[in-house]
Amino acid sequence: MSASLIDSNSFPATAPADHSAAARWFGRIATTIVLLFAVMDFATKLALAKPSVDGTIQLGYQLHHVQLIGALALVCTILYVIPRTAVLGAVLWTAYLGGAVASNVRIDAPLFTHTLFPVYYAALLWAALYVRDPRVRAMLAPRPRPRAG
Repeated sequence: MSASLIDSNSFPATAPADHSAAARWFGRIATTIVLLFAVMDFATKLALAKPSVDGTIQLGYQLHHVQLIGALALVCTILYVIPRTAVLGAVLWTAYLGGAVASNVRIDAPLFTHTLFPVYYAALLWAALYVRDPRVRAMLAPRPRPRAG
């Protein structure tokens, strides 16, 4: 993945009036954190690194599932990085992370550190996308209420 995928349309040179420099920097930093975690996640699974294998098996999956799960994370990450497909990538990452929550619930993992970590990650992923993608901001913008008549 090259940085140009992120920079091409993700961080416009001229920001709308409601998009401050601080918001753009938050978007860049949050996106970097999201991508660093995603790369670590899929790379260790694809490489069958011992910690990833052990953790995945502890969740009840078999060894042959580890690389498949890593490949799914890679696809989600690629879609998230490309500005045109970033929303689809975020939706797919959210589904992936929902599976992680369910897997942790199933084994009674500690709530705040293990089970809810994917929720924290998803919140950061969507916050980063909200800041860097005007389409997401437009979708989530408050709508005026119709006046009763």
